[in-house]
Amino acid sequence: MEINIQNVSKTYPNGKQALKNLSLNLRSPSLVGLLGPNGAGKSTLMKLLVAALLPTGGEILLDGQPLVKKERKLKADLGYLPQDFGLFDELSVTQFLDYMAALKGLRRPGEEIREVIRQVNLTEKAKAKIRTLSGGQRQRVGIAQALLGNPRLLIFDEPTVGLDPEERIHFRNLFSHMAQNRLVLLSTHIIEDVQSVCGQIVVIHHGRILFAGTPEQLIRSAEGHVGVFWEKDAAQERGLSITARVNTGQGIRCRAVGDLLPDYAGAEEPTLEDAYLYLISREAAQ
Repeated sequence: MEINIQNVSKTYPNGKQALKNLSLNLRSPSLVGLLGPNGAGKSTLMKLLVAALLPTGGEILLDGQPLVKKERKLKADLGYLPQDFGLFDELSVTQFLDYMAALKGLRRPGEEIREVIRQVNLTEKAKAKIRTLSGGQRQRVGIAQALLGNPRLLIFDEPTVGLDPEERIHFRNLFSHMAQNRLVLLSTHIIEDVQSVCGQIVVIHHGRILFAGTPEQLIRSAEGHVGVFWEKDAAQERGLSITARVNTGQGIRCRAVGDLLPDYAGAEEPTLEDAYLYLISREAAQ
């Protein structure tokens, strides 16, 4: 599967321009991480990719054909978890997934429902009413419905919100496994989720793509721009974006990114989070 996004823009009726001449190529098999601050345009982009919205400019191609002409094929190949996904509280987990399987046109889905319940670690809750589930368990039901039908395209909007660290690790591994023969798009603000499993990263800000490439390429772009120092030394310093403060017995140790590091800052190897924050801070300063 290949998706070509060509100079796509989206302006809402209230005049807000969510995307501005955005171009991007996505091809399976791959796991693509979509990063960006709140309001950057990530959710709008995903709604365009699932044909829930239409662009006001540009075009999206699915395997070389306009998406609007292949919407039926897209829906047959799609597993989607939107950020605001709703559940039916009075249904059990199994009943809800059976309902979603019917909407997807799956016949005799019993075994597949049991399998996706197992994949999201909800076997013990299969017969429980959804209203009795915790927030993290409800999120796992949302992930399970996206997996029904063995879709070739999986799009997840903040899928690990509400999950504890152990569950997040489980789902990161699950997404990575699925991306071996699918196109998986993962939108998140949790850098660890992207760093662990994504082979490609797209950073979007104010409706534009700031970066598209591998995690290693993004990290290299921040080399020489990450430093650590004592907070007392930076009282008059400008031009730095503090990314972390750590209390120690000697005082507060700061980690920061910036175009030019002051003499008192010791250079540090950048992490993916450093590189992401450096990219966003440079954009905000322009």
